[in-house]
Amino acid sequence: MKVTPEELQRLARFVHDKCGIVLDSSKAYLVESRLLPLLREKNLTSFGDLYNQAVRSPELANRIVDAISTNETSFFRDQRPFELLKFKIVPDVLDATSRSGAGGKSVSIWSAACSTGQEVYTIAVTLHELLGGSISQYRIKISGTDISDTAIVQASRGIYSQFEIGRGFPQNMLKKYFVPDGLSWRVKDELRSMTFFRKINLMEPFGAMGKFDIIFCRNVAIYFSQPNRKSLFDRIAAQLHPHGALIIGSTESLFGVTDRFVRREYHNSVFYSLK
Repeated sequence: MKVTPEELQRLARFVHDKCGIVLDSSKAYLVESRLLPLLREKNLTSFGDLYNQAVRSPELANRIVDAISTNETSFFRDQRPFELLKFKIVPDVLDATSRSGAGGKSVSIWSAACSTGQEVYTIAVTLHELLGGSISQYRIKISGTDISDTAIVQASRGIYSQFEIGRGFPQNMLKKYFVPDGLSWRVKDELRSMTFFRKINLMEPFGAMGKFDIIFCRNVAIYFSQPNRKSLFDRIAAQLHPHGALIIGSTESLFGVTDRFVRREYHNSVFYSLK
């Protein structure tokens, strides 16, 4: 079944209003592939009927956003951010909090648009590898948020298929951080105890989450319009401690987006700090 230009326009406006994702005419294939299963489940005959029902049904609206949201992710996706975290950012944060009198024993990290949790658990593994046996001396909180209910449920469970594990997780560390769970693998409790997952729409206020030392917001703003992109990163700036660091996608840049951040480089990797 094909989506008509008029149906695509209505659905694009609907999705944009709900979560900020921009769907232009080139995304017709994505709308068709992601939403066709919903049409069949609801016994609908057109994408227009789906839109009409979604306007009246918050549950269906959420499922449309769930389906459209890109959940492509993997463990250690692009190694450089995690090397940057391990060798530069976390040591700098601990040093800054120590000098400020905070004791240098606390690290708060936010993974925005964390999808099914692989980024969050990769961050947890990276901190374990950095701090080793002394990690119990630190207060570490890694918050993962996403707009997708389905993604948050899987992330909270911490159970991944062999295929998901095979996409990036080092095999020599698998049994150190996972235990078998049937044909799948479950994240060990010492990692899960560091994490917290909740549903957050980045288009809506998130100030109640508090301040963070480190924020990951990779490859989500690329789906936003320029005004929404600026709004997002301006609001993220308000959530970052003065000594903190922001990590975005390797193909992304804040140039021309917001003036709240300064671009930093470390061994060919890029991160941002507050001005």
